[in-house]
Amino acid sequence: MAKTTFDTNPVLLQTLLKNCEEGKLQLPDFQRSWVWEEERIMSLIASVSRGFPMGALMSLKSKIDTGVVFAYRPIEGAPVAAQTKPEQLLLDGQQRMTSLYQSCMRRQVVSTITAKKRLVKRWFYIDIRKALNTEADRDSAIFAVPEDRKLKENFDKDIVLDLSSPKLEYEHLMYPLNQAFNWDTWQEEFGDFWIAKGKSEMREVFKEFKNDVLKNFTEYQVPVIALGADTSHEAVCLVFEKVNTGGKALDAFELLTAMYAAQGHKLRDDWLGDEKSDDADLKLGIQKRLANFGRAASQVQGVLANVAATDFLQAIALLHTKELRLAAIADPTKKENDWPAVRATRQSLLDLPLSAYKKHGISVRTGFERAAKFLRQQQIHRVVDLPYQTQLVPLAAIFSEIGDKAEHTTNIDKIARWYWCGVFGELYGSAVESRFAKDILEVPAWLDGGPPPSTVSDGVLRADRLLTMRSRLSAAYKGLQALLLREGAIDFRSGQAFDQTVFFDEGVDIHHIFPKDWCEKQTPKILPAIYDSVINKTPLGYRTNRIIGGVAPSIYLGKLESGKVGTNGQIIEPSIAKDTLSAYLQTHCIPVPELYDNNFPGFMKARQKLLLDLIVSVTKNAAPASTASADEGEELTLALAHDSGLELTEAE
Repeated sequence: MAKTTFDTNPVLLQTLLKNCEEGKLQLPDFQRSWVWEEERIMSLIASVSRGFPMGALMSLKSKIDTGVVFAYRPIEGAPVAAQTKPEQLLLDGQQRMTSLYQSCMRRQVVSTITAKKRLVKRWFYIDIRKALNTEADRDSAIFAVPEDRKLKENFDKDIVLDLSSPKLEYEHLMYPLNQAFNWDTWQEEFGDFWIAKGKSEMREVFKEFKNDVLKNFTEYQVPVIALGADTSHEAVCLVFEKVNTGGKALDAFELLTAMYAAQGHKLRDDWLGDEKSDDADLKLGIQKRLANFGRAASQVQGVLANVAATDFLQAIALLHTKELRLAAIADPTKKENDWPAVRATRQSLLDLPLSAYKKHGISVRTGFERAAKFLRQQQIHRVVDLPYQTQLVPLAAIFSEIGDKAEHTTNIDKIARWYWCGVFGELYGSAVESRFAKDILEVPAWLDGGPPPSTVSDGVLRADRLLTMRSRLSAAYKGLQALLLREGAIDFRSGQAFDQTVFFDEGVDIHHIFPKDWCEKQTPKILPAIYDSVINKTPLGYRTNRIIGGVAPSIYLGKLESGKVGTNGQIIEPSIAKDTLSAYLQTHCIPVPELYDNNFPGFMKARQKLLLDLIVSVTKNAAPASTASADEGEELTLALAHDSGLELTEAE
């Protein structure tokens, strides 16, 4: 990154506020509007009135030749005339400058909020007597009045202070803050008012107030750190985040929005939609379009509901930086050290030109939609069931690049293998940007006959990992349940395969095979760390889970076989032949004899192997052998617990 240059100079507060009014100093458009509380405004005024420091400001100089890089807007309340190209953009100090400009220079009422966040309009004043009292706290001299300039009590029935005319201001010795830099007229009329009352000595009171208080405003200097015009986008972003710790973190989308707006493109409207547009796509926006894409009739949102703007931009950045790299490789004048890297980092997003966004935006949107179709084929229908949100970025970028090649079964099978290797290898949890770059380079090449990508070779799940996999937050846990559905798992009760319709109609979720209640009633008691393992879980409809209840497997299997007949002879649940039920169980990789025998240790050992075989069938990567070695029975269960570093039974 290039070195960031900056100047630090003291600037008169009056000059800064005039620059705000004239539009020489404005805000970058990624600055969010934020109204300060009236108490904070009064505290700031009190500090300036005593000449106390209020902290430095930070600005970004505009480029002389090309103008500003970011879209900009005037300080809140500045006149229309201020809407010109600024000389500097204010990165830190928005609320201080806005508050001081509106309260001390502008001639209009100030919009602010109370401590309870209620929007109000206020005029700000200095109590001259209190300001001159060296024993009084200066904060007590600063106060605000409502828009009608009348302070009231008793539910607004009694007026305790009326400042609704200049004469009332003179009489009560209350100085309006919006005259802080221009007191001549007010001073002259103040003197005339008191001379008419025979108290010309009051002019000396104001003279003292002017010298002790008001001159602190006109002579007040603010240190301004001005970043050079060539400061990188990343540096601007990082600096802004450092100095605005109280606000929402600034992401690349916000910064790009301001950069593209300076070039006449409204990125935020693309993403969030433009209600005024006649185009249905533009009106809805990319975010809502993706969230709604491919959802079932009963779903509020589909599997792409959590795709963020930065995810979308990352996919574009992968395609753009890959193009740049391939172009450099094809250039005989470029050496390998000069080839740019394929990236999806924040810096690559900040460097993303508008032309690249326009070039790849539509195809990336299509890539995400194809990703949603692919996920449905893998029996992943809901955001909550998505193993890795992050893996959607390279998946969408791959689909975007290969286009119609995604319609060929051979290519989809390869992409599925890559996908499941990423899930079961647990490869997309952290430090994912470098893997994204490998994926977009290696997967399309693999589809064209190249070697398998790194994610495929790295995607190996250890056998003993299944026992420790207990959390629904685990990517491999979610992946295994989806894989069971994909491979044709059939509901125990209904005998239906879990296609998308059945999945939602039957309320499919992950449930215990050996019920929790049964496990905890065993002697010795089986601990949650064992029975909550994914080995003892499978996807079932909610009606089936109710039949299972908390009884031994042999009992609920007997219920399923017998069915249920009502008192009037009506069949409530049809009976299921044992062979048929056994076939249903086998679609879940459930070892049938062990389940009928209530043999929990034998079940755990056998199903662990069956699940590993299932994973190997889709990843084609052999899992390392488990370290567990014991005979069936209690010894095996203890061995399983030992492998996971856990004790099986509850301590006495």
